[in-house]
Amino acid sequence: MPMQRLHLVFGGELVDPTKTVFKDVSKIHIVGMYPDYASAFSAWKAEAQRTVDNAHMRYFIAHLHRLRDEEKPGSSTETFGD
Repeated sequence: MPMQRLHLVFGGELVDPTKTVFKDVSKIHIVGMYPDYASAFSAWKAEAQRTVDNAHMRYFIAHLHRLRDEEKPGSSTETFGD
């Protein structure tokens, strides 16, 4: 069975459009989970176009297959921080 490459599309209003800090985390819009990048990109694009008039609204694609297990040590290329 091939490996799944899940993608999460989500977004919300940012405090500052030049940063990635959400104004209200409880109001983050979870668009959905997608089995491939193409379908995630399509969903992201639809939401981004729908909210184009609000410069503070931003949508993202999270590559869930790139997440790591917190119990395992990270690779040397990862950046750690709080």
